[in-house]
Amino acid sequence: MNVILEFFSAFVVIVVFCWWYAFLKQYKVSKFFKNIPGPPGIPLLGNALDFKSKTKGVLNAFLKYAGNYGGIVKIQIGPFRKLLLISDYKFLEFVLSSTKIINKSQNYKNMLPWLGTGLLTSEGIKWKKHRRIITPTFHFKILEQFINSFDAAGDVMVEKLKKHLGCLSVDIYPFVTLCALDIICETAMGTTINAQRNEESEYVQSVKEMGRIIIERALVPHKNNEFLFRFTKDYQIQKKALNILHEYTNNVINKRREELLKEYSSKQRENSVDMGIKKKMAFLDLLLQATVDDRPLTNEEIREEVDTFMFEGHDTTASGISFALYSLANNPEAQEKAYEEQVALFGKEKNPTVTYGDLQEMKYLELVIKEALRLYPSVPFYARETNQEVKFGGTKIPKGVNITIFAYGIHRDPKYFPDPEKFDPSRFETIDGKLPYAYIPFSAGPRNCIGQKFAMLELKSTISKVIRNFKLAPASPHHSLKLVAETVLKSDNGVRLALMERK
Repeated sequence: MNVILEFFSAFVVIVVFCWWYAFLKQYKVSKFFKNIPGPPGIPLLGNALDFKSKTKGVLNAFLKYAGNYGGIVKIQIGPFRKLLLISDYKFLEFVLSSTKIINKSQNYKNMLPWLGTGLLTSEGIKWKKHRRIITPTFHFKILEQFINSFDAAGDVMVEKLKKHLGCLSVDIYPFVTLCALDIICETAMGTTINAQRNEESEYVQSVKEMGRIIIERALVPHKNNEFLFRFTKDYQIQKKALNILHEYTNNVINKRREELLKEYSSKQRENSVDMGIKKKMAFLDLLLQATVDDRPLTNEEIREEVDTFMFEGHDTTASGISFALYSLANNPEAQEKAYEEQVALFGKEKNPTVTYGDLQEMKYLELVIKEALRLYPSVPFYARETNQEVKFGGTKIPKGVNITIFAYGIHRDPKYFPDPEKFDPSRFETIDGKLPYAYIPFSAGPRNCIGQKFAMLELKSTISKVIRNFKLAPASPHHSLKLVAETVLKSDNGVRLALMERK
């Protein structure tokens, strides 16, 4: 009995100490937030109960906050954690263009067990050095080499979709996400996993679980606490998912390293051309050859970057492709224009050999994709944190302020996009670029998405292949998306449409 009392007393002391430490740490930040408008909260929990439906309720809650309190809103999660929700243009421009506010927020610490300090989550000198060595891997001469990978994976997806011709309601997302996984594995890792022919992929399920857990931990106070999180069911789910994700990546890295060594020893390596680019060189190959401060990257550093690229280049593109196809299915006029462009390029050929140059010529399809990403940005919000005091106008923003950039919110603001709920690709014909921070599906500024050109090529390749082979129509009965904000934007009830043969 005495042992139990001692343990309980020690536990109470630790909790009180942690509470007091957090209070002192947050004092300046709390003072800054005092005069910022925001929804009223309740003691200890703040606004946490507004997110009781977790990832399903985030977007509606954020939109409601922005509508009621403006473009700069204070939100409190639990007793101490506060954040600024930003959809105000001038503030977004200030944050995204800043070379001082480049650190990701503390919420990204929930990604560290999976992605480590790869390009998405790293800070300071490491981020700058790794950004510098990774940027050349997205040179157009390397991107050109990936077109065949896009094409081959797209062919498999079309083959799978043909089995559903005539169905009045097909959830397109599972097909697209497996296609995107095949593409990213071949282009990032130089390996083929045939995810589309092995639909119960453990990797896909693990990515999905991690996406859900990361966002829930940001919104649920006890899950955000490292100590308390260990006593939740999600901790065990995360542990299992991480084993699957890391084991897969490590195995591929080791295998590819051995293959490259054999190529060197047997002199089978092709002569380098132009930038030292080896034909059909995967992202992993380039990392294996890269150096930082004249030393090769460690296995852990390579795994972090590959895991980051797999995450950012798989789930995000799957989201973008799915919502673009849904938008075309529900907007026949736009779909017809996109199809006419394909006919102008390839005639009635359903499976032509598509080149890098052909993808560049798909101007109207690019407008379609941009508009789909406006309505359904793959990453609906992302966050930064001040690591020093900064000034915005006449206001001093202290160190440690979490700034959540609400891309989904500003994309649907009628001040910047008239009739914002309408799908209208033609609006991007007249956008003059004077408000670059109003459209931010790939972020902007120094920490913009390094792979956005890769993503656009993959979206164009996959979507064009689908509309050459199928005529898309709205699902029957009518399907309304139930959007959820996990690490990427998804629909909780699927992304449904009807498929008809293109004659």
